Amino acid sequence: MKHAPFIVLLIVTFIAEALACFFLTTRIKDIKTDPVMVNECMYSISDNYGDPSKYNKQLDYVVIDNDGNLVYKTKDGLSESVNEAIKTRGLIIDLEVDGEVVGKVIFDYSMDEQIEGFKKNIVIGFVLIGSLQAVIIIAWYVYLKKTMITPFKKLSSFASRVAEGNLDLPLEMDKGHVFGEFTESFDLMRSELKKARIAEKKASDDKKEMVAKLSHDIKTPVASIKSTSEIGMAITKEERTKEMFGVINDKTDQIKALVDNLFTSSVQDITEIEVNPGQQPSEIITTLIKNSDYLNRAGKYEIPECSVYFDKLRLQQVFDNIFMNSYKYADTDMSVSAEISGDYLVIRISDKGSGVKEEEIPLLKEKYRRGSNTNEKDGAGLGLYLANYFMEKMDGQLGLKNLDKGFEVAVYLRLV
Repeated sequence: MKHAPFIVLLIVTFIAEALACFFLTTRIKDIKTDPVMVNECMYSISDNYGDPSKYNKQLDYVVIDNDGNLVYKTKDGLSESVNEAIKTRGLIIDLEVDGEVVGKVIFDYSMDEQIEGFKKNIVIGFVLIGSLQAVIIIAWYVYLKKTMITPFKKLSSFASRVAEGNLDLPLEMDKGHVFGEFTESFDLMRSELKKARIAEKKASDDKKEMVAKLSHDIKTPVASIKSTSEIGMAITKEERTKEMFGVINDKTDQIKALVDNLFTSSVQDITEIEVNPGQQPSEIITTLIKNSDYLNRAGKYEIPECSVYFDKLRLQQVFDNIFMNSYKYADTDMSVSAEISGDYLVIRISDKGSGVKEEEIPLLKEKYRRGSNTNEKDGAGLGLYLANYFMEKMDGQLGLKNLDKGFEVAVYLRLV
């Protein structure tokens, strides 16, 4: 596991905290005065009793007589009686001079000071270890976000877009995270689905083309039958014969109407796509553009703050189609600008390609129409047709024009 070092470091820091706590607690219990130094002080006091100038003063202590009177002290602030020494946990030793107990020596432990020192050390130690743990946890979170959370969100978003039918945007390959091996498989799935969709569309178009050809071919004999029956009706004298020719004319008219309907549906088949626009904040548009501009070619831009009328899903498809066309046919850097003009928020997206022929621009919004600059690249001629269809359903517009160098698509969103 790539994140095992973070777990090991956390475990080590927790063990260090436990050991530090145990050690410091034990140390508090073991506070005591050095016995060698105590003995040296006792010998110097006993041998030089009555002459404090010769006493060993390596430790702090108080000398009292058998009646509890103060005889000598190394400094102020020490326990000067047995009761005070007991309260402060001082060391009390009988003072013998020539074999006779003449008083007591009270050694000061300075227990409170030592405990405070240990408390300070405990606080400093825990703060340092806690800070290290915090740094490790933050680093671990950043690592997990980079290698798991963010990639998973991208996979989830990609799966949603595939489910919505957007098979043009590839999934960015990155094998440096946990899901790296899945990204290639996901993108292969998208490619295969796209191939299947293209094959399905081709089969459907072939069927429509066949139906269109058959319906067109049927028109010729039907027209011949009708004209013949009309001639027969004009020259015959018998009412019964005229009546029969009239029936033939009526039936040929019915056949012609049915054939016309069949031809129209096969060639101009328009599927009604559901569009549900509503009031939306313009901040959303920035995210939609970033989702479409997966190659980051648009550079910096700002979207004015306002409320606009659109369907988030369909507007995403509009931007997807615009950027995909630019990637496919221009393959240059792009620019995005936005401004409020009249009743619309106008978003202009342009590239630096060769553009299209002026006479072809009005045709690009038509179904199955493609510019002459496609260079046999795959496509069905539906992208701008659908983009224009969605914009009209959202009370907006789609503008197309050539620039001095490049091509521009203007998306007009109605303000609310």
